[in-house]
Amino acid sequence: MPKKDNLPVQVGKYYGLIFVIPAAALVGLGIGYLLDRLFHTGFLKIVFLLLGVAAGMIDLFRELSKDDPAK
Repeated sequence: MPKKDNLPVQVGKYYGLIFVIPAAALVGLGIGYLLDRLFHTGFLKIVFLLLGVAAGMIDLFRELSKDDPAK
């Protein structure tokens, strides 16, 4: 029988997921900004921001699917 986590552990785990998408978006924006400065363009910030948001959502779905009892 699998052991259930107590409430503070569950709250801590899900509280950490709050920062997944914003952190990934900021990393993507930072990479895009640096590449824009390097190549003297203006569109890479948007491209890498969207890639960062997508990566954050994928990571969030992966973390939440670990807790799915149906799997």
